[in-house]
Amino acid sequence: MSNTALLERPTAPTRHLRAVGAPVAPAAPTPSPDRALPAGTAPRGFALYVGLDEAKVAASGVSLGVLVDALRRTLADLAPDAETYATVALAPVGSGGRDVDVVRLALHEPSAIARTKQDEPEDEDRAPGGVVVDISRKRVLIDGESASFTFKEFELLQYLVLREGRTIERTELVSSLWQGATDDEVPGERTIDVHVRRLRAKLGRYEDIVRTVRGIGYRFDRHADVSIRYGHGTPSPDRF
Repeated sequence: MSNTALLERPTAPTRHLRAVGAPVAPAAPTPSPDRALPAGTAPRGFALYVGLDEAKVAASGVSLGVLVDALRRTLADLAPDAETYATVALAPVGSGGRDVDVVRLALHEPSAIARTKQDEPEDEDRAPGGVVVDISRKRVLIDGESASFTFKEFELLQYLVLREGRTIERTELVSSLWQGATDDEVPGERTIDVHVRRLRAKLGRYEDIVRTVRGIGYRFDRHADVSIRYGHGTPSPDRF
């Protein structure tokens, strides 16, 4: 019998996945004939997109966090060396569409993004006056012109935008935006001030949308002339 992942429903409040079945000897990986790998590449893992809103998961008697934890424990049982990372996808209330399609787009699955770009009108690139933070396409428009933000500058602005109105400490910005970096690559807290100054300089007359909270950190304040484009979904500001 091959290994199968089942959802266990014990009487205790916590539910989790468990692997059942007799262990089988690992087989040598064989690429699927209809999915030949590009030359010079090799698999390094996989992504499983799960479409499930809070109402549906609550009706099942669990939560998204419980499901993530259960999947991680199942992976730990089946493949102890597996590294995992999970995040949740958000979408505007009432936006419609299939949950799994929203998740794929929010998490930037290439084919989902390609389909969306085909449906977007070209004149969307020309925005009216003000600031447009386009999270779905990773860009900022200022008075209709694309601003030359670096990757890290956009990440910093996006991090603040997704936590609109909340003051973010410098330590949180460092730990979140440089997650996984080596000690030599992680900047000091004061280096964040340098990144913010450069970010504000590129925002020009709209620089005050990024506020300094003295002695604590920074906050994004939306003005009437600032709009945010999320597409059909956007990464959650909170990670599992």
